[in-house]
Amino acid sequence: MGSTVVHVSPHDPPPASLSFVAALAVYETVLARLGNPRELQLKWPNDVLLGGGKFCGLLLEREGGSVVIGVGVNLASAPRSEAQARALAELGPAPDRDAFAAELAAHFALEVGRWRQFGLEPILNRWLAAAHPVGSRLTVHEPDGGRISGAFDGLEPDGALRLRLADGSTRVIHAGDVMLGGAA
Repeated sequence: MGSTVVHVSPHDPPPASLSFVAALAVYETVLARLGNPRELQLKWPNDVLLGGGKFCGLLLEREGGSVVIGVGVNLASAPRSEAQARALAELGPAPDRDAFAAELAAHFALEVGRWRQFGLEPILNRWLAAAHPVGSRLTVHEPDGGRISGAFDGLEPDGALRLRLADGSTRVIHAGDVMLGGAA
């Protein structure tokens, strides 16, 4: 695990969207190490899945004009406390921690540059291409304790999740814990 800081300016996209930037950086760092790229998938809002199990979590914390981005990647082993947690070493030799961190930092710097230069839309388009498919069943545990299920219907321009409900309406989710395959 490690952390980095991004000092945001008024001209940058919304700071919360750095979770998409960080997820893409992890995705690009790991992609070349996989025999089957379909094993890797992004999950809204801040997880990277490997073979369907969580192997990377991201956390953002805003402090004034800066955002601290924490990244935890299971390289050699996965925590036993998390059901279906995965580690990169399950698919081949675990990469050297320091070399992986350096490569991840380079990808992150590249993605932050793209975020600043081209805005959020291309980042979200790339994130969507690597995420669970539109139409995937999701259950969202909302911060107020509520639970809602539906089909993934893409992202809003700010990165919020669109959830298509059984009645055909769409609910926009700005925060919550998402589980893939949740039943209605």
